Amino acid sequence: MKDCQKILEIKNLSVSVNNKVIIENLNLNINKGEIHAIMGKNGSGKSTLAKVISGHPLYHINEGEIFFKNINITNEEPDIRAHRGIFLAFQYPVEVPGVSNIDFLRSAYNSQMQKLKKETVDPLAFFELVNEEMKNIQIESKFLNRSLNEGFSGGEKKKNEILQMLLLKKDLCILDEIDSGLDVDALKDIANNINKFHNENNAILFITHYQKLIDYIKPTHVHIMDKGNIKISGNKNLALEIDKYGYEKIV
Repeated sequence: MKDCQKILEIKNLSVSVNNKVIIENLNLNINKGEIHAIMGKNGSGKSTLAKVISGHPLYHINEGEIFFKNINITNEEPDIRAHRGIFLAFQYPVEVPGVSNIDFLRSAYNSQMQKLKKETVDPLAFFELVNEEMKNIQIESKFLNRSLNEGFSGGEKKKNEILQMLLLKKDLCILDEIDSGLDVDALKDIANNINKFHNENNAILFITHYQKLIDYIKPTHVHIMDKGNIKISGNKNLALEIDKYGYEKIV
């Protein structure tokens, strides 16, 4: 695989928080067109990895490097990483009282357009744009005028994260347990939109505990994390083994 196809490369990464090592000597490569799933028991370091890739300031990198599209981003700020093309859908989206959902979404969209030196959009044009995307994930337009995530159900918060993903169209989308809190129908809708969004020029890394999302999205690679490292990798059949035998017998 040529370097131009490589989106993410993590080399010998070790990470700590509050002087406790959470990730140790982790390596991971993701190329264009790939979908990677990370599974593992609670506390194995899955969500920490997602946050470290996106640049969360509370996590300290002790050793190793992170490359995004062949650029070393190990010490870059989160906003710089986002502008380079990294998106993180949070496991627990934050409520922001006083900031309307549509204002937040338009600010994020126009900030990206400015970085790409493209035209920004006015409120009316953005309303039309966002409404088209909302139809796909079945969010009612009334949610646009509510404060960001405030009073949203767990499923509505997750749909709002996917809406951001569809609008911003980043090169690497990291989805941290995007399936938690969703009923069967909502899970199918979100999985369908993830599949439609994915193409040969982007990549998706998603974290999940559940076989159902694996069935819907069909990742090209599945990784099992344990004690801060990727212990075993394979294809989607690895997830079937986990579902059948559990982590203890596989890792």
